[in-house]
Amino acid sequence: MKTTNLNTLDLTEFTGKDDPGQHCRATFPLFGAHGTESIATVYFELDPGDTLGRHTDSAEELLLVLEGEVEAEVGGETGKLTEGEIALVPKMIPHNMKNTGSKRARIFGIFGGANHIIATFEKTWLPVDSNTVDTSKMAG
Repeated sequence: MKTTNLNTLDLTEFTGKDDPGQHCRATFPLFGAHGTESIATVYFELDPGDTLGRHTDSAEELLLVLEGEVEAEVGGETGKLTEGEIALVPKMIPHNMKNTGSKRARIFGIFGGANHIIATFEKTWLPVDSNTVDTSKMAG
């Protein structure tokens, strides 16, 4: 059995190259490199006022707010999500999340039907100096 503890993950800090408000700490707790066959997960944290950045994903995604309050934008729709609420993001639909609360937001994402995910952001991330995240290039 493969398990992981979301409270003790080793997170990488990312900042937008040209937008310091695009900022998060993130990791992929379980995905293909860990042996999954048809699912992948992401975990990220946003400080108050920070945004994840508008992007598309190569698979459908469910985003669960574990803690905090965020504004979720999926396609052309925007709405507030709080602890325990889930948003569905269809494959290749632009989406974003912004922490609109006063404390850190913790979000867990589950990608259906794929263990290899490609996320393409509108803006470049540092320290990777890329706008693309490709789980097939990550070690398990």
